[in-house]
Amino acid sequence: MKRLTGVQFKRAGRVYYFDCAGMDEIKAGAEVIVETELGLGLGKVVFSPKDVEDSEAPPDLKRVVRFADKSDFERERKNRDREDAAFDLCSKLIKQKNLEMKLVNVEYFYDASKAIFFFSAEHRVDFRDLVRDLARSLHTRIEMKQIGVRDETKMMGGLGCCGQPVCCAAFLREFQPVSVKMAKEQNLAMNPTKISGLCGRLMCCLAYEHETYEELSKDIPKKGRTIDTPEGPAKVIDVNVIKKLVTLSLESGGTITMPAEKLCAPCSQTRSEPPPDDDLDMDLPEVTPLDKETGANESAQNSGKGKDRHHEKKQLPNDRNNNEKNRE
Repeated sequence: MKRLTGVQFKRAGRVYYFDCAGMDEIKAGAEVIVETELGLGLGKVVFSPKDVEDSEAPPDLKRVVRFADKSDFERERKNRDREDAAFDLCSKLIKQKNLEMKLVNVEYFYDASKAIFFFSAEHRVDFRDLVRDLARSLHTRIEMKQIGVRDETKMMGGLGCCGQPVCCAAFLREFQPVSVKMAKEQNLAMNPTKISGLCGRLMCCLAYEHETYEELSKDIPKKGRTIDTPEGPAKVIDVNVIKKLVTLSLESGGTITMPAEKLCAPCSQTRSEPPPDDDLDMDLPEVTPLDKETGANESAQNSGKGKDRHHEKKQLPNDRNNNEKNRE
């Protein structure tokens, strides 16, 4: 049995599990010092400890060392100052070397033994000279890490079209796949400027209500379908999934709006697809492989009339000879 807790190193970042055995006073929101593969790190506890079986615990589990104190917070503040200075220095060097890259963020390790520079670029960049100059000026190990547009927006933050901070920077720990199909099922306008976020990709919030729309739209006919109604056959021209209302264009003229549960089955007159095989009342002959004997028999049967005619023509001379003999 192991006692685990979740620790987050930055806002809206991924949660990592640590062994907190012997720290009974640890609670959600506490600042702690933990062991990582790259040394010590300062993080915040996300949820209270819980007991987990050894078989269910993550492999190579690190432990929580202690609670953070004033000296740890002071060191963290100095690291933030180092990051600002390193960002300015790197930006100047990028301009001097005319590198086609955009610096996004800089992060220092807790013990300042390494600095990671996050950047975005459309093409591959040769930054070897840049790394040498940074290492010479900052006196620490340097790592350059290229990121995509979504990670760039997550680091920089901003306001979305709703007026709220973008979800990825506020609370999303991991990106979920988003497709245009989600926007179509929610009856949103297929305007890229209205369904795209600051990163230029589809907004993450399109996936929040996708399952709800899928569940609600199961019993609602789709646009363009012709169905039977109490007023007669009608074509679906609009659907309100949330209110479960369907707007119909009647064949007799005019439009009506009805609740989806009051609609009848699809109109049988507009059914274009063929019926299933079970509905066909036909006895089809059983197909057997064709061998020499069967082929001979079938060909003989099919050409039977031709053979009779041929024999009739050949019998004509014999009939004349027989008639002559009978006369003699």
